[in-house]
Amino acid sequence: MARGFFITFEGGEGAGKTTQIRRLEARLGATGREVVITREPGGSPGAEAIRALLVTGDAERWSPMTETLLMYAARRDHIERVIAPALARGAVVLCDRFADSTRAYQGAGGGAPAEFIGALEAAVLGGVRPDLTLILDLPADMGLARAAGRGGSEARFESKGAAFHSRLRAAFLAIAEAEPDRCVLIDATRDEATVGAAVWSWVKSRLGPP
Repeated sequence: MARGFFITFEGGEGAGKTTQIRRLEARLGATGREVVITREPGGSPGAEAIRALLVTGDAERWSPMTETLLMYAARRDHIERVIAPALARGAVVLCDRFADSTRAYQGAGGGAPAEFIGALEAAVLGGVRPDLTLILDLPADMGLARAAGRGGSEARFESKGAAFHSRLRAAFLAIAEAEPDRCVLIDATRDEATVGAAVWSWVKSRLGPP
């Protein structure tokens, strides 16, 4: 059986990743493909337990390096138990955040050294890397306003301040520029349907027929 296809969604708070993943799931499901939706941090029982440590509590609960280690512990369990098995059986995996978020949040945002993150990425990911990454981009202040309006369970990261979130946006833009074969930048300031049409257009062009 052919390997599946791994799509990650990235971007700052309030970019609309979850909404667009659900829209894409419906469109892909209509083609008869198996679609697996998952998220980070989390996605497997062990990783969800670590997620609870990461997304709650005071903004300074963890140092950037400790936070990075927790992220990668969760990521390894997630890969072993969910992502790799789904890809092995030919599924399309849609993941809300993956390794690029660690580069942005713990790296550019928090100051964890890039070489430290890179070493963990090389050791933990192995051959499990996204085939396509959709980066939903919008100004940090707009995203934070949207996030505040929706409520949600990631208040610890949302509370880190405007400068932190501006660094996140800059990091995602830099990732998109550095890896254009994998990454697509999508203007997330537009309405849900317009963003969804852009997402579907890129996915169709990369995924091909079922």
